[in-house]
Amino acid sequence: MSDPSRRSVFKVTSGPAPQRKRAREAALARAVEDGLLGPGSPLVGLLDVDGVLAAVDALNEAFEGPATVHHTFAAKACGLVPVLRLLAEAGMGCEVASPGELEQALAAGFSHDRLVFDSPAKTVEELEFALEHGIAINLDNFQELDRVDRLLAGREPAGPIGLRVNPQVGAGAIGAMSTATATSKFGVALRDPGAVDAVIEAFTTRPWLNRLHAHVGSQGCPLPLIAQGVGAAYELAERINKQLGQARITGLDIGGGLPVNFDSEDDRPTYTDYVAELRAAAPGLFDGRYTLVTEFGRSLLAKSGTIASVVEYTKSAGGRRIAVTHAGAQVATRTVFMPDAWPLRVGVFDASGRPKEGPAQVVDIAGPCCFAGDLTASARELPAVEPGDVVALYDTGAYYFSSHFSYNSLPRPAVYGYHTDSAGRVRLAMVREAQSVREVVEESGLSHADALVALRARGPERTPKKEVAG
Repeated sequence: MSDPSRRSVFKVTSGPAPQRKRAREAALARAVEDGLLGPGSPLVGLLDVDGVLAAVDALNEAFEGPATVHHTFAAKACGLVPVLRLLAEAGMGCEVASPGELEQALAAGFSHDRLVFDSPAKTVEELEFALEHGIAINLDNFQELDRVDRLLAGREPAGPIGLRVNPQVGAGAIGAMSTATATSKFGVALRDPGAVDAVIEAFTTRPWLNRLHAHVGSQGCPLPLIAQGVGAAYELAERINKQLGQARITGLDIGGGLPVNFDSEDDRPTYTDYVAELRAAAPGLFDGRYTLVTEFGRSLLAKSGTIASVVEYTKSAGGRRIAVTHAGAQVATRTVFMPDAWPLRVGVFDASGRPKEGPAQVVDIAGPCCFAGDLTASARELPAVEPGDVVALYDTGAYYFSSHFSYNSLPRPAVYGYHTDSAGRVRLAMVREAQSVREVVEESGLSHADALVALRARGPERTPKKEVAG
């Protein structure tokens, strides 16, 4: 195996849309050439570093204007430390929603003041840490507000604190991804009786509360619906500041949620489209009176990711061709269980990593998991697929790399980033090593292998009888 960091002979130009396709194909061929993808390593993730940075640039350009904007990356979309480090170096902040994500972000080099902590189930310990270190917090409910009251005990917090509200504007095409429905578990439901008055009272009695947070959803949510939810939060902020006679609310966290086009190579909608929709719904949002915070995740990474797998076998059943690969529900969980909501584009390459051509055949792309529905694509027209070929799942840069599903105890695949240098040559760098089968066994409780047998062997332990006075 050759050194993955050495220069390649495959000359490309990386970047959005058509250039991205050429870069991806060159990186895949390079991975095969270097032995990172092949019989001994049949599954790999590839991330286009140039594509990620181009997305960050597009985000910054779209939000240019009088308002101060802090862009944070939603760590749940790809909680891999090297990816987070790349985004930190690109000037992003990081939105975290768990202790694990918080530690990943800190390990990646984000300072406390560039973090936003969201979670509907923050513990006392987590809140204390955030309050002490000046991490911005979005509180989810009135009980959490009371908890912070007790923790602060009259002192000023070190960082901004916001309250999450649910504008209840409805669901998009994917209910599970819609967070502003009538019964969503997130935030204070503004259309419930008395909710708005209670929010105003919370800001009236807590001088340390200075932000509002709203997030409508992500994939499947149209831009007008997202803008409507942000507009509702903006209008509430205006009402609170007016009623209090001062600019108590100084920041609006408008979440993320830009949908990704999984149907083609095109980037649509764009961040510019998103901002235009926001300006139409809330013209005063960008006039500079509020610091804006965003929490984009999927839209920054999805288009830059590819999961590639060697085809182990091909067969047919009921007249349908089937290609059995090593990429299934363990890496493409949402696609396998909700294929209509999360379809993926598929490419076929030969054993050397070159795109295959020829007459199309209808084929199912199957994964390795032991259940019949483990399909990443059904009835797709693709060039003839043979054992030893490579099947690539496109637009998988967000969630697919880092949200592994441990069905059948399948190990997590290696992930590599790729970059094109000034000469247009591909270079690869490891992001995460492949998990070994031994590590899978150790993670499953190997060090406690005898615990249950020993527990039963000891026999029943009798509870001492309580003496009765008499």
